[in-house]
Amino acid sequence: MKDLNPISRAPGPEENANSPAQVSMIAPLVIIGFCILVEGILQLANLGMIDHPRLRAEVVEYLGFWPGLLGTWRPNYAGQPYAMFFTYGFLHGGLLHLVLNMVTLYSLSRAVIDRVGSGKYLLLYAATIIGGAIGYWLLTSSLRPMVGASGALFGLAGAIVAWDYLDRFLLSEGLWPVLRTVLFLVGLNIALWWAMGGQLAWETHLGGFVTGWVMAMLLDPRGRPMDDPPPTDQ
Repeated sequence: MKDLNPISRAPGPEENANSPAQVSMIAPLVIIGFCILVEGILQLANLGMIDHPRLRAEVVEYLGFWPGLLGTWRPNYAGQPYAMFFTYGFLHGGLLHLVLNMVTLYSLSRAVIDRVGSGKYLLLYAATIIGGAIGYWLLTSSLRPMVGASGALFGLAGAIVAWDYLDRFLLSEGLWPVLRTVLFLVGLNIALWWAMGGQLAWETHLGGFVTGWVMAMLLDPRGRPMDDPPPTDQ
């Protein structure tokens, strides 16, 4: 017999429009929307629909990551050598670059938010943008500008792999799947570096991944059985 009492049981996840599983993706969607807005404006300038043909070049000049600014180059504004550690992560080199990064961002974000909530997700994302820039600064010999969200994306991947390691260690399970994921990411970077003629900012990916791993250990350092429920959204 159908229960007609509306308060006799708690609604399931599919019935509650305010459940964490349904509202938790707001944070990454805002990031994705902002990146799309920025690239959309630059695309309009490229097409001549905005009367500023050098807009993309000027935006990269002011907001991209330029290793030379940490040396003897003169910045465009006083805080640029510091701000660029963050601003570069919201620029992209074109539509294909944007689409690939945003699809990857969406696909990785749910696992992180389900683990630690939206607040810590945003903290992790911000830290890995900066960590990716630090990796590029320390490891590259290039003076070319660097843009893109991939440092943060590898940071999200690093956090997910770190938590997988913790959970498997807690349950005394084999760690081969963790190593296999790391080897896949290394192989992916090698393949992309070759396909792009050496123009891949692998240094940013490495910096983001390491930062994501470290942040995962700080934000949720305890292993968790696979059937533990996710936390409420923060």
